[in-house]
Amino acid sequence: MANFDDQVTQYLNYISVEKALAKNTISAYRKDLERFALFLADSKVAKGSELEVNTLTEYVAWLRGKGSTNALGESSISRAVVTIRNLSNFISREVERVDLLKDFSPPKIPKRLPKALTISEIADLLKQFHGEGAANLRSLALVEILYASGGRISEVVELKLSDLIQIEDSQTIRLTGKGGKQRVVPLGSYSREALNNYLVRSRPIFANGKTSAYLFLNSRGGKLSRQSVWKIISDAAEQAGIGQKVTPHSLRHSFATHLLDGGADIRVVQELLGHSSVTTTQIYTLVTIDRIRESYLTAHPRSK
Repeated sequence: MANFDDQVTQYLNYISVEKALAKNTISAYRKDLERFALFLADSKVAKGSELEVNTLTEYVAWLRGKGSTNALGESSISRAVVTIRNLSNFISREVERVDLLKDFSPPKIPKRLPKALTISEIADLLKQFHGEGAANLRSLALVEILYASGGRISEVVELKLSDLIQIEDSQTIRLTGKGGKQRVVPLGSYSREALNNYLVRSRPIFANGKTSAYLFLNSRGGKLSRQSVWKIISDAAEQAGIGQKVTPHSLRHSFATHLLDGGADIRVVQELLGHSSVTTTQIYTLVTIDRIRESYLTAHPRSK
């Protein structure tokens, strides 16, 4: 039987090759399992009992350690438990034994509503990129596409020129999401104009004679990084005076919220976001219900 470290390696190879999970997801799983291995070493857990219920219960307590550098939030602990439970399921199938962690439940975490920008805040953010410089044209196209498509930052930085698809008179983009699942999303007139301006007047400057398949390029002609996108958006939000932290994911939240506010069908929004289950998308309906309640309490004369 393979030792625990070998089983972890086999599991990571499995989710990479056979499950085709995204690189960022695999990286998160690897960090979770490295932290678990550190706990096992510190706790001197008996050989062969790595994946028993008592061990995982102790691990959750270890992760919650008050004042400890190991302490994590409940959502991170919940994900760590799911990672180890998935590993246990994989090992149990490989060696044909009972999965002792099958019914171990991760900690329940409070449902947090996603924070969306208002439409006027989106407009203020985009105004920061109105200029003729190559960087401004690129940033405007980037943010317009993030907001127009609801794409994850990892999906948008991975866009290639071949992912720009013309369907009759409509410009669309092909996004590749989790597990390699692809979806085609339409672009509106604002994002189309910003994209065309970038392609004609800005991208050739960044390419500087080099050939690259990627849509969004950095100053060296290579693929624009996620870190660069974060900085572009956070700097623009600060300049716009938006009084909250703004990230690329804020634009995804805003995309979904504004569609539902405008009357879009939740199943359509689910498809556009690339959610495998409508349950994930339904959290955005809570945002719109919250707004309706707030408007009612403010406006109705007998609401108080």
